Amino acid sequence: RHFFPVEDVKHLIDLMALYKFNTLHLHLTDDQGWRIEIKSWPNLTAHGGQTQVGGSGGGFYTQEQYADMVAYAAERYIDIIPEIDMPGHTNAALSSYPDLNPDGVAAPPLYTGVEVGFSTLTVHKEMTYDFINDVVRELAALSPSRYFHIGGDESHATALEDYRKFISRVQDIITSHGKTMIGWEEIGQAPIAAGTIAQHWFSDFARQAVAQGGKVICSPAKRIYLDMKYYEDSPLGLTWSGTVNTQQSYEWEPATLMDGVSEADIIGVEAPLWTETIQTRADIEYMVFPRLLGVAEIAWSPAQGRTWDEYRTRLSIHGRRLAARGVNFYRDPCVEWD
Repeated sequence: RHFFPVEDVKHLIDLMALYKFNTLHLHLTDDQGWRIEIKSWPNLTAHGGQTQVGGSGGGFYTQEQYADMVAYAAERYIDIIPEIDMPGHTNAALSSYPDLNPDGVAAPPLYTGVEVGFSTLTVHKEMTYDFINDVVRELAALSPSRYFHIGGDESHATALEDYRKFISRVQDIITSHGKTMIGWEEIGQAPIAAGTIAQHWFSDFARQAVAQGGKVICSPAKRIYLDMKYYEDSPLGLTWSGTVNTQQSYEWEPATLMDGVSEADIIGVEAPLWTETIQTRADIEYMVFPRLLGVAEIAWSPAQGRTWDEYRTRLSIHGRRLAARGVNFYRDPCVEWD
């Protein structure tokens, strides 16, 4: 939703590596911009990559730049997983190629707002699946990761029965390129293969995925969405899922988060940062730190013995390390910083 150059991504990778994060999920397409070069569909970036929220700027990664980021992350034991969101969040693609639209003629204008749920690929056209196959083929060849994220969230403009058929068809495409499919938890409404991964963020659709033999990534918006404001008066962030201060982002446990989803069903924890209000590297650091440190501890440490009072003491001292590195972290008042 705002584009960040390669050097900013690498900077974040360096900071992630300090806290044993081993996966970076890159959301590469949305209504506001298409951010990855697809050589067989060049207008995706030539046209669709030129905007962002607010209208100015934009940008995209060449395939060479993307491969460089993948290699840079791998040197630091971090796996980059690409996401091409579909069938919704696709206005940039629809604007780039009129044939992807229902009438095959009228392409919508580029979009620079923040509302969601209004766009959809045409799920009844064979061309749509040719398009998806080309995108997945090119990006999968650049991505050593065994996973490929297809989005699937907030597809309000797609009829549910059409959505189910679409997800099933796309899963076959992902599998044909040797990848395991990840999608936001709404994919649990569709028939999915055992081992497919649903990313929980707000609902109980992840349980429907588990009932089909799926696995779960935990990204509860009320706890670890890093684009949520710390407090109502925070200068950056959103509040659609409430506010999330440093204590709230620490005091939860994945294994007891959802009824019907056990620890054995959960493969990991992810803290998303959406960028409607995030425009600079300093903005990223402000929203990510110090909350990301608590996410790391939740992900890697047993629940037994983990308490906020003990953790915040360690965090207050650790603030010195962030400051020494020049990280623009938020000195949340719920921590008595050393």
